[in-house]
Order: sequence, then C-alpha cells, then structure tokens
Amino acid sequence: MKVLRRTSAVSLDDRLAALAEAAELAEGRLDAEAVAQARTVVSRAGTRRSLSVDHTVVALAGATGSGKSSLFNALSGTTLARVGVTRPTTSTAQAAMWEPEGAGPLLDWLEIPRRHSVDGVDGMLSGLILLDLPDHDSIELAHRLEVDRLVAVVDLLVWVLDPQKYADAAVHERYLRPLSRHRDVMVVVLNQLDRLTPAAVDRCLGDLRRLLDEDGLSGVPIVGTSVPKNIGVADLRSTLAKRVADRRTWAARLAADVGTAADALAEASPNGLEKRAGDAEKALSDELARPLTAALTEAAGVPLVVEAVAKAHKHRSIAATGWPVTRWMRRFRPDPLRRLRLGVPPGGTPVIAGARGDGGAGGDRGARGEGGAVAASVGRTSLPPATAVQRSRMELAVRDVGSAASAGLPEPWAAAVRQAARSKADELAERLDRAVSVTSVGAGRRPRWWRVAGLLQWMLFVAMVAGIGWLSGLFVLDYLRFPELPTPTLGTVPWPTVLFAGGAFAGLLIALLCRVVAALGARRRARKARRALWAGVDEVGRELVLEPAREELARVRRFAGLLTTARG
Repeated sequence: MKVLRRTSAVSLDDRLAALAEAAELAEGRLDAEAVAQARTVVSRAGTRRSLSVDHTVVALAGATGSGKSSLFNALSGTTLARVGVTRPTTSTAQAAMWEPEGAGPLLDWLEIPRRHSVDGVDGMLSGLILLDLPDHDSIELAHRLEVDRLVAVVDLLVWVLDPQKYADAAVHERYLRPLSRHRDVMVVVLNQLDRLTPAAVDRCLGDLRRLLDEDGLSGVPIVGTSVPKNIGVADLRSTLAKRVADRRTWAARLAADVGTAADALAEASPNGLEKRAGDAEKALSDELARPLTAALTEAAGVPLVVEAVAKAHKHRSIAATGWPVTRWMRRFRPDPLRRLRLGVPPGGTPVIAGARGDGGAGGDRGARGEGGAVAASVGRTSLPPATAVQRSRMELAVRDVGSAASAGLPEPWAAAVRQAARSKADELAERLDRAVSVTSVGAGRRPRWWRVAGLLQWMLFVAMVAGIGWLSGLFVLDYLRFPELPTPTLGTVPWPTVLFAGGAFAGLLIALLCRVVAALGARRRARKARRALWAGVDEVGRELVLEPAREELARVRRFAGLLTTARG
C-alpha cells in the first residue's frame, strides 16, 4: 500500500515529462543505452495512451511444457492454441479478444496478426485481450525475440511456471528479477498442480514465494492451477477480471516502465547526487574565483597596465602642468598608455569632457557609455602576449576550478563539469584583452586641477615674458643712451625684475608641487585601475570559466530532481 501511495503522489504525466527531460539532460553524459531506453519508454507511453484504454492486454508467458497454451484455451473457452509437451508449439503470439470493437489499432501496434473474438463467455472479462506468447526458452531465436518484444509492451504479465522448472534461473534472472518494478502488473501461475501431492503443492508454492521475494516481487499474486482438474482456473479468471474492470492496468504498466528507465539512468548517479551538486556549486564562490582571477590578471598583463597607468598619469600631468619653457620636451617621450593602445577610445583622442577630478570609477562608468558602446568599439591592445609561465598558471587555475567543482560527483558527471569549466578556454585571451582595453578607457582622464594649474602656469609664463621684454627695452634704451625712464619698483626691486624672476621662480615651484601631487595621484589612480581591472578580469573568469561549470552543476541538480520525480 505504501508503494501505491508513493506512486500516486506524482501523476503519470509528470513522471513521463520528468523522464523525458532527464533523458535530454543526460544526453552525452550517461550511458547511451540507458538514455535511449528512457526515450523509448516516453515514446511508447505516448503511443499506448493514444490507443484504446478500454482494453487490457494480458500476456501468458512461460517455458516450454509449462502448459500456458492449455491455460490460454481454458481461460478463453476455446481450442485456439495448440498444446504440446516437450517442444514449442506456439511460434507467433495470438490474441483472444473479449469485446473486439476498438481493439484493432492496439493489436496493430502490438503486431499481433492472429486474432480471435471470444463470444458467449463471462462478461466480466469484457475489454480483455489475452495473448498466448511463444516459449521464452524456445530453441528458435525468433520465438525468444518475440517474447522479449511483447513482454516489454503488454499491460499485464502472467508468468506460467510448472513444478519442474519454476526455479529455473533463466526465467528469474532474465525476466522476473529485471521486472521487479512491475510487481503491480504481474501475476505468477504455478500450473500442473495435478502432478503433485497436496504436501508437495504447499512446499512448491512456499518455495516459489521465497524466490519471488528474493527477486523483489513480494506481493505479486501466486495462483496455483491445473487445467485437467480445473483447479485455480476460476481464481485466475477472477483475478484477470478485476484487473480488466479497473481499466488502469495500462497506466500502472507505463508507470513501472518509467520507474525502470529512471532506475537505469540512476545507476551512474548515486544517492545524494543533488546535494553533492549543490555543495559543489557553493564551492564556485570567491574561494575559487580569487585564485582564478589572480592567474588571469597575470596572463592579461594587468600589473603592466597598472604600472603604465601610474607612469602615464605622471607623464600627462607634467605635460599639462609643467613649466611651459620645458614642458614641450615631453612630446618627444612616448605616452605609456598610448604605447599599449590603452587609456583612450579608438581614434587616439583622450576623453576629457565629463571626467571626474580624481579619475575614479565614476569616470570609468562614463567612458563605458550606455549599452557598452565603448566596449563594442575598442580595439585590441598592444600588450605583450602572456608568457609560457603565465599561460601555465592560467590553465592550472582553470583546471583547479573544474576539479574543485566536480569533487564528489560521479563519472561521467564529474568529467562533464571539468569539461564545462574549460569549454571556453580558447576565448580567454581575446576576452581578457578586451576587458583590459575597455576598463582602461577611463584611465587617461584628466583631473580638473590640471587645467587650473596649466592656466596659472601660462599666466606666470606671460608675466615672465613681459618682465623679459620690459628689461630688454630698458637695456636697449640704456644702450642707445636715451634718457632713463622711470621704473616702478616693488619695495626696492624693479617691477620688470619682479615679473621676470618671480614668473620663472613661481612657474618652477608650481611645476615641482604639481609633480608631487601628480605622484600621489598616480598611486591613487593605479590602485583604482588595479581594482577596476581586477573586477573586469574577474567578470571574464566568472563568465567563461565559473558560469559554464555552474550551469553544468545546475544541470546535474536538475537531472537528480527529475529522477526523483520520474521514480515516483
């Protein structure tokens, strides 16, 4: 009863849908035969449900000499089946039909050419289609294949055993034990009881019950029969009548098939698979992301870029705030970022408008633009390719992610997770280069104080030039012996001298102070660039390494959950 309640907790439709999706998820990861079996069950279930559900197909199966053909005749009240003792007399399956209307398509699907309508018998069997199968131990291969084919599709199986061969390993190992899931759609008949004494009958029935229990078929009804003495035939007919009247035996058979197919998929998936996958997915956190990102940043040349950001900041600061007399010489020095094709969008013009004074993260976001416009337009950098050591560290970090994510998972799921972690490894180099290029666009932004300092420098430069011109004029007048013109003074120092000396000294002093401030800003900007580049590289690592592994683990968890549903 517990089994029935557990089965009814999940509808057949839900179990079939779960099995179909589980087979889809297991494609290429589990045994191909088990996946094909699951798909066959789903397909067969759809076909069986589309045919007559008012008919119940019951098959009599047994070994040579078990008396199943005699039992077939006794149940149908006919002499349709030929009766033999030592050799197979049933070469192809034949059907006896109670209420044949509507059974044609079902029998066509079952490929049963020999069909007989039974009239004038017990109306309680209305809707029964009784099949007499060939012997499962026949010397003819075609007979055995026919039995295997029909045993896999009929609604109810009646195994007819005889006292001599009821313990034969062939029937138990080949059929009964593998069909342990089908206990609800199975009846076992111990035939030819007339050959035994009453005490022997009891012993044989008890031993048969023990064997069935060992096969996992506890609870399967056992009916003792003897056709010549008409023993148990009525009981068997009554048992079949109850199953036929239920009209749901076909659904029970399909549910058992679903369970068997799900069990086959579960053989490579141990208990607790869903929890193991969940634990592995949790491992794909900062614990694994950080060493992966560290290896990727080395391979992407982030330290070189960070150094270039600091040097470029100093270089550009001197060019913008240095003493105008000497700053022009900076033009002959290469810009560290431009040399790497970093820090500016395509076209080579630094982004100035809208830049934050500190060149911080806000400016970087502005450089990215809406919808990642900059990301779509930046070109490749001129960073040197990763060294062999850096590539080796990167590959090792990717493998470590796969190994850690697959720890505790059974093969081949573990192999699938490891493969997923490195499935996009070929894209890493290009994506890392693009991430560095995009992230560094904001690195060339000019602080606002550069403009103020540069304007002040030019004002001082103008003052110095004015002082030089004034002094030069006074020198010319004196040289030509013109009368000396009155010259204003600042205290005792003439204004021309103040303008010349003061402009030069103040310009040099401001240039020196700006260098100090630029050095501090370079360190700050380098730290921010390091954080931004780390975040950009981390995003690439998560997208190309961690996320594929996480998706595969989610696939494993989904598969495990679907198996639980499919198994009822």
